[in-house]
Amino acid sequence: MSEALETGTPSFMDRFPQEASVVRASLISSFISLFLGAVFGLIQALHRTNVFRFLDSQYYYTVLTAHGVLLVVSFTIFFLVGVFTWATVRSLDRPLVDIRYTWAWYGLMVIGTLMAVVAILGGFIPSTDISADVLFTFYAPMQAHPLFYGGLAIFIIGTWLAGADYFRAWYAWKQEHPDERIPLQTFMVLTTMLMWYIATIGVAIAVVVFLLPWSLGLLDSVNPLLTRTLFWFWGHPVVYFWLMPAYMLWYTVLPSISGGRLFSDPLARVVFVLFLLLSTPVGIHHQYVDPGIAEGFKMIAMTNTMFLLLPSLLTAFTVVASMEHGARQRGGTGLFGWLRALPWRNPAFTGMALAGLMFAAGGFSGMVNAGMNINYLVHNTIWVPGHFHLTVGTAVALTFMAATYWLWPQVTNKPIFSRPIALAQVVLWFVGMALMSNAMHVMGLFGVPRRTAEPQYQGFDFVASFGSITELRMQLALGGTLLFLSTILFVSNIALSTGSPRMSGLGKPLSEPLSPAADSPKVLDNLTLWFGIAMVLVVLAYILPLASIITDSGIVDPGVRPVPMLVDAANGLGPISAVTDAASRVVAAVVGVVP
Repeated sequence: MSEALETGTPSFMDRFPQEASVVRASLISSFISLFLGAVFGLIQALHRTNVFRFLDSQYYYTVLTAHGVLLVVSFTIFFLVGVFTWATVRSLDRPLVDIRYTWAWYGLMVIGTLMAVVAILGGFIPSTDISADVLFTFYAPMQAHPLFYGGLAIFIIGTWLAGADYFRAWYAWKQEHPDERIPLQTFMVLTTMLMWYIATIGVAIAVVVFLLPWSLGLLDSVNPLLTRTLFWFWGHPVVYFWLMPAYMLWYTVLPSISGGRLFSDPLARVVFVLFLLLSTPVGIHHQYVDPGIAEGFKMIAMTNTMFLLLPSLLTAFTVVASMEHGARQRGGTGLFGWLRALPWRNPAFTGMALAGLMFAAGGFSGMVNAGMNINYLVHNTIWVPGHFHLTVGTAVALTFMAATYWLWPQVTNKPIFSRPIALAQVVLWFVGMALMSNAMHVMGLFGVPRRTAEPQYQGFDFVASFGSITELRMQLALGGTLLFLSTILFVSNIALSTGSPRMSGLGKPLSEPLSPAADSPKVLDNLTLWFGIAMVLVVLAYILPLASIITDSGIVDPGVRPVPMLVDAANGLGPISAVTDAASRVVAAVVGVVP
């Protein structure tokens, strides 16, 4: 009964109008962040390639911070809570326990976002002391205004309360269905939120215990290596917090759009349990070049990271098998001929399928990042943003946009304004990202740095193996421009859809899996067991590295001074002297040497 789905009529909005309002509000917040982040992304792409400069280079790091925070935190997580609210209510077939509580956590997330954005945008006003040019990673000793850290803390609290909302709904459903398996979508939501609760322990401690008091002047200094390690305790699993709603859509929505059925419900549950267990104990692989962390700990993190290939490979197999089943149900034949039978004219299908294809490419570049000795070649080059633009920038973002074309009519009772525009939009995003990420990867192999407004050095030329660096920069600029145009098409299409007339019959059914939940052992639904094992793995992975850092340099480093992110714009700004000085202070602080 709990897996029974909308039958075309009534729609999700008809059945759960209050929850549909929350879903709409969350998605709209997500799309506003997407648009603003895309604007800053275009400014970046054109600035660092020297095609066109809207702002002086002294503001580049404000733009870079805004782009990262708006897209990889606000856009992704607002969409996540929206789609998770829909999935929980739909799969449990019951409303949330208290809609006032639901609006409360949504309000906290909005307030937290606004606080952080105000702090970031304050960097455009030199006359104020409000700024947060610390980038998405906000490493100490770079210091942001307290508004930034406070906003981040409030936002995270909002996500914790959202997770509690889903658990409350599941618990209420469980009282009514004590012997039933957890519906698949709810299972995916709950395991994802359990992973999030574990992962945010690190960033919560870093922000609330260290960075916020430090920015308020309550602490004279912090330990940069300790707070950096706590950041990556969260910073890697947050990638899967973005990806797991995309996985949920691939597993539960994409097969139905393909005209078939999910290949295996049990395999999908195994994948989400593996992500719960393996996502967090790997963050140190982002710190391969950090002094102060023993090589043995880095080797352990590398080994743990390789285990994460398993759930991704299982996903590739399951999703492709489900798509093939749908294509053959539609009349597809032959070894590869079934591909022609897939609904490529459907923007929801095409967008998600292209996102999955791009994610496979991102997986290969991710394996390079995960290997410790190979990582030294590409670390802090533009290869790294090239990689995560394939993952969060395409696997996640393109899936979210494509899924919106399927979900939006069900939570508004209004059809999408234009399906041809939607189809063009997802293809344009794919092409733009292919151009931009390819250029980033190639340029990274030849040492072009990341996070720099002026990516060149006097007396040194980057020499590419084919073409030229100039050609690659133009490719990057073109790709970034196409991505911005794709964003405009998406946001405009959704905005125009709000003016469409209300219709009935827009609910979409989801097919039952070929292999149902009953085929899997009940232990998979034992969330307490998996949460406990995940906590043990995290303790084993981090207790010794953290103890070593604290033993070597203490909880705070008395020699560390805050470093404002300022750029010397004199003489038209050739070299970035202040940023270079800031970088030297960061390195010195990490190794425990005061300049």
